Amino acid sequence: MSSYADAYKDCAWISFEDLQAFMVDALKHAGVPEDDAKIIGDVLIESDKRGIDSHGIGRLKPIYIDRIDAGILNPVTKIDVIKDEKACAVLDGNNGMGHVVAYRAMGMAIEKAKEYGLGMVAVRNSTHYGIAGYYASMAVKAGMVGVTGTNARPSIAPTFGVENMLGTNPLTFGIPTDEPFPFMLDCATSVTQRGKIEVYGRANKELPPGWVIGLDGNTRTDTQQVLVDLTCGKAALAPLGGVGDTTAGYKGYGYATVVEILSAALQKGAFMKALNGFDADHNRIPYPLGHFFLAINPAFFMGVETFKHIAGEICRGLRASQKAPGQERIYTPGEKEWIAYNYRSEHGCPVPESLQRVMVTLRDRWSMPYKWDFEKNLAK
Repeated sequence: MSSYADAYKDCAWISFEDLQAFMVDALKHAGVPEDDAKIIGDVLIESDKRGIDSHGIGRLKPIYIDRIDAGILNPVTKIDVIKDEKACAVLDGNNGMGHVVAYRAMGMAIEKAKEYGLGMVAVRNSTHYGIAGYYASMAVKAGMVGVTGTNARPSIAPTFGVENMLGTNPLTFGIPTDEPFPFMLDCATSVTQRGKIEVYGRANKELPPGWVIGLDGNTRTDTQQVLVDLTCGKAALAPLGGVGDTTAGYKGYGYATVVEILSAALQKGAFMKALNGFDADHNRIPYPLGHFFLAINPAFFMGVETFKHIAGEICRGLRASQKAPGQERIYTPGEKEWIAYNYRSEHGCPVPESLQRVMVTLRDRWSMPYKWDFEKNLAK
């Protein structure tokens, strides 16, 4: 794992427990009730545990605390049950903390699947809910298949277009196997997502060509300006498959649209430009996102153990297949995250200097009793 450690050589390594405790305390100071803060902290640390650095501590301030400060995100989450019909339900999150709403929704879907074999819950007026795989994992831990998706503020341009119309709209699957880790496919329907661009920005790195296009249809690599232009419609993410149809960008565009429809039409929610975060006078307003959560119970088919064994056999067969020249191994979705989790369980989570400074800022803002070894280097 030396190459893994080398990739984070300039980071401070902080234990899961300490990093999670800090995030929970910061959220509480921002006005989030303690029980809700613990849910949010668990979602955020799960991202850092899995090596998905775009959705953990890096989202604490610029997404959640800054939006609470701006008055466009309710720290106290009120959830209304709009419909509850046997295997299905619709919830309204009232622009509260998306993690709390999503946790409730997937929990409901799982309970319904225990009784009916399938459970699906749609949500409207929610907000950014963090790593989608967390909620799919909830179903996996219950021995079920978990599926979730969410729309988001417009970022993706449709194939042959340059205007950002669709969110990054992840379509996420968690599938239990008989291996030590589940099959977990958690990714955006764009070539990349804003969170990864933010990681490049923190590292002062240019973007790879093909991730982002400008209004002239040409690719953009200027990371810092891209982060600005994505919010004002002057740049857009390419869908999975890339720009145009030569490499099948229409497939990513199609899947992003599927998620947009399911995230809005099932619950009569907002979509596309209504999620850009501004009113007609360009004042900031909440992002009233929609989500959907599906739990599938294999016990109602051919049994949980049979399902898990066959799923495991498929994954093992893929990893055992012939490798490309020069390649040491084939991974199945969720495996790299499991490897990262095992490494980070021992060493902690890597925090770059830019996020170290954010942590110090939040600590000082609320006079929280935290001290870190990395502060000696920040003072230099």
